[in-house]
Amino acid sequence: MLTTYAVLGIETSCDETSASVVANDRKILSNVVLSQLNEHRLYGGVVPEIAARAHINHIDSIVTRAMIESGVKFADLAGIAATGGPGLIGGILVGSTLGKAIASAHCKPFIAVNHLEGHALTVRLTDAIDFPYLLLLVSGGHCQLLFVKGVGLYRRLGTTIDDAVGEAFDKTAKLLGLGYPGGPAVEYAAALGDCSNVKLPRPMLGKAGCDFSFSGLKTAVRRRVNQVKEILSSQMVADIAAAFQKAVSDTLVDRTKQAINLLEIEKINNQFLVMAGGVAANQTIRAAIADLAALRGLQFVAPSMNLCGDNGAMIAWAGVERLALGLIDGMSFRPRSRWPLDQYAALSSKTNKV
Repeated sequence: MLTTYAVLGIETSCDETSASVVANDRKILSNVVLSQLNEHRLYGGVVPEIAARAHINHIDSIVTRAMIESGVKFADLAGIAATGGPGLIGGILVGSTLGKAIASAHCKPFIAVNHLEGHALTVRLTDAIDFPYLLLLVSGGHCQLLFVKGVGLYRRLGTTIDDAVGEAFDKTAKLLGLGYPGGPAVEYAAALGDCSNVKLPRPMLGKAGCDFSFSGLKTAVRRRVNQVKEILSSQMVADIAAAFQKAVSDTLVDRTKQAINLLEIEKINNQFLVMAGGVAANQTIRAAIADLAALRGLQFVAPSMNLCGDNGAMIAWAGVERLALGLIDGMSFRPRSRWPLDQYAALSSKTNKV
């Protein structure tokens, strides 16, 4: 008979302070997420120093609330998991230091979780799918195609050579005066626009390989905005947003198609196409990737909307998975701002940027 146990997960890699308790039977006992949107909105993006201070100010109360809501005592936890990278090093230090302190005080194993692995394994928490699977990981700081073979076993097929897709959304929103965060703002505006009214490029479309590029698309939006001498009308903003979103969607589909082709050429058995990360909450892009999966005979899987963004539950679950395999870390673990999932892949300047 299997024993049920739970792990506390702490996530502080960017601008969400989060803690969660998740059991190995896939029950999320608590998942408390505190967003820092108000602190960063004035600057149109995340300010690392402000983010780190906010984590310091709130992490104790967030962990306390997560534990109370879970109904689990520290003494009854099987382990403590905390994001150890990649991300903004100030925030990672806050979360991992607290995680180590709790683990030490209660004589529990400490598990340092790669933030990307948290996203990569979330669908095993929500949908209990088996390995292996193809993963499109898209967020504010990450844009990668990964073949997920198992816990700790990842092959990176493609990555962005410049901006991550979520970063491109934020910068486009700023250019259009839509505010921060850019992803939801652009998606809302795009719903009111006509993408056929504005022509924008599809970077890397049709090219060999599975890498991404969004810098040129962002520049094209800037040029289009600068072409308008007067103040942009609301309809023009909506049309540009719609064109940008469509260009991103087409690009992601094309690059993912390349990855599917690569696995087929190598005769690698794969039944799933998984999408994870904050951009996976975008309904238009999510639907386009789902359509691609159906077209290629793959089962599309993505986390629920509330688990697409950064959250403690994904860290706790990754901790559950790693703990089950005996993959624990000592107090000597050193947090890092860069931490590729595929240790053998060439590390580009943007691969693990947050």
